[in-house]
Amino acid sequence: MRSLLYNIAFYLTVPLWLIVGSPLLLAPRKTVVRTIYGGVSAALVWWLKVIVGLKTEARGLENLRKGPLLVAVKHQSTWDVFALTNYFDDPAVILKSELMRIPLLGWFATKMDMIPVKRGKGRIAIKQLVESARKSVEQGREIFIFPEGNRREPGAEPRYKRGIVAMYKDLDLPVLPVALNSGLYWRRREFTRRPGTVLVEFLPVIEPGLSDDEFMKRLQGAIEPASHRLIKEALAGPNPPPAPEGYRA
Repeated sequence: MRSLLYNIAFYLTVPLWLIVGSPLLLAPRKTVVRTIYGGVSAALVWWLKVIVGLKTEARGLENLRKGPLLVAVKHQSTWDVFALTNYFDDPAVILKSELMRIPLLGWFATKMDMIPVKRGKGRIAIKQLVESARKSVEQGREIFIFPEGNRREPGAEPRYKRGIVAMYKDLDLPVLPVALNSGLYWRRREFTRRPGTVLVEFLPVIEPGLSDDEFMKRLQGAIEPASHRLIKEALAGPNPPPAPEGYRA
């Protein structure tokens, strides 16, 4: 019942916020980012806490930085797309290009200078991605990227893509790795939203200048063990969520 109520709140909040906020399409970009993206995100996180009983605990806040930065987030859940927004000043999110064609949502994404990517286009898409991201760098923004592209089940074998490597190398930016265990509570392709506390950890920044292979080794070596640790911590606590395959023993 709580999951049903939250899903109703979710699918009402987003379009209503966009409709009511549509006059802001004429406002400065940063105002729209804070009011629309930040406002929707805060509302959805609040609904999760009130309706579902799902809270958030953020760790490693001392590793946050202002200014141009690549934020590489472990992607387990839809939760990852909105719940981290308000920890940053002016986030630009890499998203599927198809979303830019949706009325209202696409208009706001364009207004906020979000970064579209055409998946499945290989090197051409990566080149376009890097060029589009340069504008965000010039604006001094934090660029959100999910290095695996698609959501992965907690504990699933990681599948990091080369886009993050190209951006790290060509944009010459520091990278903030982000580990989490959101997939335990809001699982991929599942209706149920579970109570508990999502643990998210901002890990030490990886500075620019590493080789491609060394960077990927450092990135995956930071995010994956930390995410596994957060998953195990949640499963060992009181009233744990169901254990994913691979953790059931």
